Amino acid sequence: MQAFAQETAPAAGGVAGPAAPVTATTPPPDAPETVDQAVNLDPAYMLDKVESWVVGFQRLLPNIAVALVVFALFFLVGWLVRRSFLRWAALHDRDNLGDVLGSFLRWIIVAAGTLIALTIVIPSLKPGDLVAGLGIGSVAIGFAFKDILQNWLAGLLLLIRQPFRPGDQIVVKDYEGTVQRIETRATIIKTYDGRSAIIPNADVYSNAVIVNTAHQTRRSDYDVGIGYGDSIDEARAAILEAVSGIDGVEANPAPEALVWDLAASTVNLRVRWWTNSVRTDVVHVKAQVLEAIKKALDAAGIDMPFETQVMLVHDQTDEDDGIRGKQREGWPKKRGADAPRPVRHLRGEDAAKS
Repeated sequence: MQAFAQETAPAAGGVAGPAAPVTATTPPPDAPETVDQAVNLDPAYMLDKVESWVVGFQRLLPNIAVALVVFALFFLVGWLVRRSFLRWAALHDRDNLGDVLGSFLRWIIVAAGTLIALTIVIPSLKPGDLVAGLGIGSVAIGFAFKDILQNWLAGLLLLIRQPFRPGDQIVVKDYEGTVQRIETRATIIKTYDGRSAIIPNADVYSNAVIVNTAHQTRRSDYDVGIGYGDSIDEARAAILEAVSGIDGVEANPAPEALVWDLAASTVNLRVRWWTNSVRTDVVHVKAQVLEAIKKALDAAGIDMPFETQVMLVHDQTDEDDGIRGKQREGWPKKRGADAPRPVRHLRGEDAAKS
């Protein structure tokens, strides 16, 4: 920029006053720029820069060494905490909980070690400011990963409260099978037809779950119909004898055969028995029970009638059928007129006349 100096006028007496200070004036808007924007390629300048970086790195070497030691200690502590938690979980038969919660605690410790190591390397970095920044950003992260966090928390609650365990057979919505494992995002069950169903933990936690293997035994039932002319006592005795002799049916509670319904064609007896709660035992024992009941009732001469339906057909035509203006199918009689007579009555009258 061009500098302009203005001298003061001579003072009275012929002595010139001091010169006014030089002031910088702003160049006009259309003046060309004189700033040199070229990259400095002077080798000496570049060497000075590299030397300053090396000197700065050498000054940071002690801090970096201390930071690495601190990070390694925190990493070792996290590993030991996870191992200890896994050992505790194994002793209490909570392996799944130990795996999920142990990994979570380890990464919390490693994250704290990383933060401390960064503050050692970069002293100007304040953990409070970093935590405050993370707190503001966590709102956006929470909205972005809402489903993931929800499933993770649901999975952690399932592992802590433990309504079911890996190996249990459960029913969730339309899925039924054996629980294989509970992960941070989903519960994995193996269906009875050999497929894997991956159900989000939030759905498992917020919906009704039936645990078929929650208890050692499980009751099954089936309705058996006998004829109205057959003896209920004889049928009950034959059924109970057949069911009690099957291997896999529990003796306590004992099998039952209760009169459950007086249906249109049969007297229904509800047969109830107890087996091991595992589905394999339930299905195979039920097949044996039904086969034994059929053979026992056949041997006792007790009828197992099929459903009977009786259909009665009546001639509902009347004398006005086919006559336009008079035929009224399903309608009431006309006002002031007699109701039309059925055709069957007319045929009876004609037969009586003849």
